[in-house]
Amino acid sequence: MLVVGELNVDLILNGLDKFPEVGKEILARNMLLTLGSSSAIFASNLAVLGSHVAFCGCIGRDGYADKILHDLTQKKVDCTYIIRSKTSDTGITVALNVKEDRAMVTYPGAMNELTADDITDEMLSSAKHLHVSSIFLQPALKPGLVSLFKRARALGLTTSLDPQWDPAESWDCNLHELIPYVNVFLPNIEELKNITGKKSMDEALSAIGDAAAIVVVKNGSAGATLYCKGKTTEQAPFLNKNVIDAIGAGDSFNAGFIHRFVHGAPVESCLAFGALCGAINTTQAGGTTAFSDYEAVKRVAHSIFKFQV
Repeated sequence: MLVVGELNVDLILNGLDKFPEVGKEILARNMLLTLGSSSAIFASNLAVLGSHVAFCGCIGRDGYADKILHDLTQKKVDCTYIIRSKTSDTGITVALNVKEDRAMVTYPGAMNELTADDITDEMLSSAKHLHVSSIFLQPALKPGLVSLFKRARALGLTTSLDPQWDPAESWDCNLHELIPYVNVFLPNIEELKNITGKKSMDEALSAIGDAAAIVVVKNGSAGATLYCKGKTTEQAPFLNKNVIDAIGAGDSFNAGFIHRFVHGAPVESCLAFGALCGAINTTQAGGTTAFSDYEAVKRVAHSIFKFQV
């Protein structure tokens, strides 16, 4: 598995009673500095589940970069392809959590520098699957996405894509040309509606049609919807009554789905396991804390969600 994407740390402030107002100050009851970014959370948790994962991304040469490399290596993610910029600092996201809502501010830093040309055919040939996330946070990577996915498919890889939110809200990603080369498309419901320019999920799925082999639409605590070969399958959520925060829950969902997908499981099994992993994520702060090791994942799955992994 080759994961291509952004790398940053997350500074997470929990226990806020409300979001800040201009000119006023509020207090957070908890703070966590942890591995962040959609791509890194996905890669880290995927490796914990037992998949072999290599990462290609761009970081600086600072303490945050050292933490990212340490945390990924500790989870047995291969960091050989990670690029260390000589000119940019490592990115950071500040996340403010109020119950199940959140607001985030990201400094991109070195993630602005990664291009599709940095991902060589040799890297692709070493993997069986390519996953890319957060395309709108990576302006140098986005123009070469179609070419990257074409190369991956030509080399025999399966592919997956999670577009994530567009901070500019322009949603320009050449989806019509890109989507035929994506085996598994993993937006959340708001991203899907915005990226297709449609007002409902049904209209958005119709707009994509069968161009993407599998579309998985995440909808938070409302569950998820799978669209495959003209058939729609609904997945009920695994409800956690004591949500710590939802940061990385969608990325953990992706990790669960793709872990089963690359091992040849039926799509319905991939969907259920993805939903389970997303729910497990919410039992601890941050995107990777609940995925300390596979035994911990199994214990939480059984004790809280009554699911035998």
